[in-house]
Amino acid sequence: MKRFYKEASIEQADGGWRAVLDGRGIRTAGGRAQIVPTEALAAALAAEWAGQGETIEASTFRFRDLADFAIDAIAGNHDAVIAELVPYAETDTLCYRADPDEALYKRQTEIWEPLLSAFEARLGVRFTRVSGIMHKPQPAATLARLRTELEACDDFQLAALKMLSSLSASLVIALEAIRPDADADVLWKAAELEADWQVELWGEDWEATELRVTRFAAFKLAMKLIELAR
Repeated sequence: MKRFYKEASIEQADGGWRAVLDGRGIRTAGGRAQIVPTEALAAALAAEWAGQGETIEASTFRFRDLADFAIDAIAGNHDAVIAELVPYAETDTLCYRADPDEALYKRQTEIWEPLLSAFEARLGVRFTRVSGIMHKPQPAATLARLRTELEACDDFQLAALKMLSSLSASLVIALEAIRPDADADVLWKAAELEADWQVELWGEDWEATELRVTRFAAFKLAMKLIELAR
């Protein structure tokens, strides 16, 4: 598509902010007004439009796609989204460990246990740790507390949590990632612990390396969305 506008800027609108092209407000892919909660996020959206050349490259609109997802798919559907997120806690990757006599178990304990224990202390919950792959249910009180935590999230937080949970296979990691002091490198190291372990044992091919880089970029993008929307 050829560029059809001269200037991208931002303005306040309906209690939030939006990017505008030559003074005209942008709409989402679903046809809704693309109004976001903060000036910083609107500026990031406008920057994506401003950075286009003569031809618009759809793949470069990373924040636009996430904002559209939050507005079109998450708004008004919180119950359904929460119902999709809670199962990540029921089978959270941080809870499934190797057998205690395996070397991997020591690595998991060193990296996962401090993260999981701190999360439990912060929310006042307790997770069941499992050795092996056989499923064990998590305490009902823990899942109920997590539901309460998710119910307090806004559209943009839930949009980010959908991406973060999927990438990490962990609701604990996802919820930690949307905190103001979150460290992307630490959380991603936890999420990729078992993949890293396999690389140490067998090496890694270039396709797997590229995929890991792409997934980490998506993880950081979701965290950046929350930072800008806060």
